[in-house]
This record gives sequence, C-alpha cells and structure tokens, in this order.
Amino acid sequence: MTETDGAPLPRGDLTVRTIAMPADTNANGDIFGGWVMSQMDQAGGIAAVERAQGRAVTVAVNAMTFIRPVRVGDVLCVYTRIDRVGRTSMKIEVEAWARRFRTQVREKVTEATFTFVSIDDEGRPRPLDTP
Repeated sequence: MTETDGAPLPRGDLTVRTIAMPADTNANGDIFGGWVMSQMDQAGGIAAVERAQGRAVTVAVNAMTFIRPVRVGDVLCVYTRIDRVGRTSMKIEVEAWARRFRTQVREKVTEATFTFVSIDDEGRPRPLDTP
C-alpha cells in the first residue's frame, strides 16, 4: 500500500504512539535501540493479548534491523499486524515509524517479527481460540 506520492505506508494497526525524550538517549544523542525495542514489545503485547483474549508473553524476536535513528522530540508510532496464529503461539509483525520533530515527515526506523504465546493464570501455554 502506498500514498499517492509513492511513499510507503506503515502496515498494520497503530498500536502505540509515544514521544522520544532526552532521558532515552545514548551518548550520541540518538534514542537507545533498546527503548525502541521496548515500545515495539509493548505494542506487540497489546495485539497479542487482544488476539488471545487473555495473557500472552513474548518468547522470541526475529531479525530486527535498525534502519534510521530516532531523535529527541520524534513521535514514535508502532504498528502491529498478526501474521500467523498457531495452537498457542502467534507471530506479530511490528513496524516502528518516526514522525520527525516539528514536521509531518514520517520514516520507518525498524521492523521485526515478535512471537508471543498465550498462557493461563499458572503461566502454562493456553490454546488460542480460532477467530
């Protein structure tokens, strides 16, 4: 899917939106990759809990590549899309985009596939209902 000018659009649902603050920076003044990954894990967790209709935990993150830095003042927008659902697990595609500070410029900064498992109250894998 693309905008009319041919620029790519985020895939999935906007799940988390937050602003990058000075406390989240490394020595270069860029936002820590771990902070971005944490926001992505939270977004994936929201999507997983909604799909599982109960508790879900992160069990894996596959092939995360940082494309561009996030800077102080950027609004980080995290999009999620359920890719596959198994008996107890689900793979969720997560994309992070930065809306650059004081502009409407939007750039993809990273993407990854997160795997979540639905669990019961004792922490054991719980079968997912079929949609």
